[in-house]
Amino acid sequence: MTPLDTVRRRRLTGLLLLTTLLGLAIVAGVTVGARSLAPGTVYDAVHHALACPGGPFSCAADSTEEQIVRGLRLPRTALALVCGLALGIAGALIQGYTRNPLADAGLLGLNAGAAFLAALSVYLFAFSAPEQYIWFAFAGALIAGLVVFGISAVGGGKASPLSLVLAGAAVTAFLQAMTNAVILLDASALDTYRFWVVGTVAGRDAEVFWQVLPFLAVGTLLSVVASPGLNLLSLGEEVARGLGVHVGRSRALGLAAVVLLSGAATAAVGPIAFLGLAVPHLARVLTGPDYRRLIPYSGLLGALLLVVADILGRVVARPGELQVGVILAALGAPFFLAFVRRRKLVGL
Repeated sequence: MTPLDTVRRRRLTGLLLLTTLLGLAIVAGVTVGARSLAPGTVYDAVHHALACPGGPFSCAADSTEEQIVRGLRLPRTALALVCGLALGIAGALIQGYTRNPLADAGLLGLNAGAAFLAALSVYLFAFSAPEQYIWFAFAGALIAGLVVFGISAVGGGKASPLSLVLAGAAVTAFLQAMTNAVILLDASALDTYRFWVVGTVAGRDAEVFWQVLPFLAVGTLLSVVASPGLNLLSLGEEVARGLGVHVGRSRALGLAAVVLLSGAATAAVGPIAFLGLAVPHLARVLTGPDYRRLIPYSGLLGALLLVVADILGRVVARPGELQVGVILAALGAPFFLAFVRRRKLVGL
C-alpha cells in the first residue's frame, strides 16, 4: 500500500467514524431530555412518526410521551443537525475565500443583518414566534451579504479578500447600531432578540425545520460545486486564472453558498459563531487544506458539535435547560484555546 493509499484510507475511516458518532448523537438527541423516557417508548414514537402518510410530523400524537418525542425532540434534533452542518461548511468557505483564519459568518455582516431585520419585524409586526420572524432574519442576512459583496467589488471590479473583510466590518457596525436602536424602542423586540441572539434550538417546531431546509440543501450543493475552484484560488488568483478558473464567478458561487447556509441557519437558531470559527480548524488537522475533503468534514463536525451541545444543555440544568450557544461558548472556547496552543494548525 502506497503512502497516498494510506492517507486516503485514513480520511475515509475518519469520515465513517464521524458519521457513526453523529448517528449516535442523533439517537441520544431523541432519547435524552429533561424527562426520562423508556427506550421502547421513544422507539414507538419515532416509528409512528416515520409511518405517517403525510410525513414524520403530520400525524397527531397518541400520548404525552409521544408528543415530547415527536413535537419537541425530533424537530430540534433535526434542526441542530442541518444547522450545525451548514455553519460548519459556511465557516470553512468563509475562511477560504477571505484568507482569514479568524473569519466566521459574522465577518460578512450576515449575523448583524439577520438580527436587524428580525428585531425590526418584531417591532413593526409584533411577531413573537420563530416561524414568523425567521423569514425576515433570513432576508436580512441575504441583503447584508449582497451589500458587503457589492461594496467590496466597487472600484476594482472584483471582491478581494481584504475588501470583503473591510466592507463586512463596516456593514456589521452600522447594522448593530440600527439593531440597538430598535430594541431600545420596544421591550418585546428586546425580549425576542435577547433569546434569539444567544443561539438556541429550543422552541423551534417542525415548521422552522422545513422552512430552512431548501435553502440549506441548495447552499450545500453550491459548496460542493465551489470546492475545486477554492482549492485553486488558494494558490493565488494569478495561478488560478492561468489554470482556467474564472475568479469572480468562482468567488461569487462560494459566497452565494455562504449566504444561503449562514443566513438560513442563523435565522433559525441565532448566531452561533464558535462553530464557524473553530470547526474548520479542527477539520484541517484531519484533512489538510483540500476543500473537497474539508467541506464534508467541517459539515459533519459542525453537526456533531451542535447536536451534542443541545443534549448537554438539556441535562446539565434539569428541569430547565441551557441554550446551545451558551454550552458551545463555555466548553468550546477553552478547548479551542488549548487546541491552538498544543497543535500547529494547518495554514490556509
